[in-house]
This record gives sequence, structure tokens and C-alpha cells, in this order.
Amino acid sequence: MGLFISHNNSPKMAIVDKVAVDRKHDIAILKLKRGRLPTLTLGSVSNVKEGGLYTFTGYPIGMVLGLYPVTHRGIISAISPIVIPVFNSGQLNAKLIRRLENPYNVYQLDATAYPGNSGSPLYDVQTGEVIGVINKVFVKETKENVLSKPIGITYAIPIVHVKNLLASKGW
Repeated sequence: MGLFISHNNSPKMAIVDKVAVDRKHDIAILKLKRGRLPTLTLGSVSNVKEGGLYTFTGYPIGMVLGLYPVTHRGIISAISPIVIPVFNSGQLNAKLIRRLENPYNVYQLDATAYPGNSGSPLYDVQTGEVIGVINKVFVKETKENVLSKPIGITYAIPIVHVKNLLASKGW
């Protein structure tokens, strides 16, 4: 199931199929069973720069903020490998070590995303081209405290990984 807002500004539920998954980059391609939604243009990572202004639109904390889309704006603070630091070697695990062997770049944003924003398109303010997908938020304490103590660091997966997933399925 998925949620979207119709042209008359009312929430609608839609049934979707998961047609492709890229677990390494934590992205999936979903297809509506019926109907169509407006499309967005997939941009290029070559034009993305640190300090650039971008927006993302999603449904943060739907049960608290409602079922209507919210748009956030922020800059890309850094383009860096997705390597999460640990305080000591006891915190290392197989997944983290694999990530260290073959890191890929992500966009670090200074805008705060919340649960429900994951999967939202990150797009250029001027052109509307999608340059990434909101992936996760750095949470200092617990997910339950993200409303009262947001950190304001959000990560997005560059759109090249979505394009690669689409290409792998012949689209």
C-alpha cells in the first residue's frame, strides 16, 4: 500500500508492487497497480555541489503531522562516503566492515527529515530534477526522541543508484 494526494487535495491509498530492490543502497522501485501519478525528471549527479540548495517532499510522521505532504529545504553540507564512525572496535560488525570495503558517496543535508520522509525525492529547487532519495536521519538518542531533539542531519542516496536499478531491469 502507498499514500498519495490526489488533484483535489484529498488523501488516497494506492496498491503498489515492489518491482526492484537494491539492498546495498536501500532503495526500491514501486509500481502502481492502477492509475498514474505525475512524473519527476531524474537529474544528474554531475551537477550536484556541496552548498547547493535542494528540497524534499514527503509525509513525515503521518500519525502526528497528518497525511498531507510537507516540503523541507536545505543545502548539501557534504558529499562523502557512507561510513558511519564507531567509538570502539567492539561496535564493528560484518555489515559495517563490508561497507568500509566498498563505500559509496551519499549527500549529507542540513535539513531535518523525520520518519516518513525516507524514500522522498531530493530535488533541485530551480529545475525540479530529482538528484537523490532521502535515506536516513542521524538520530542522537532514540527514534522516539527525534521530534523533541532533532539533530538536523539527513542523508540521501544519489540518483545514479536509482538509475542503475532501473537500467538493471531494462527500463
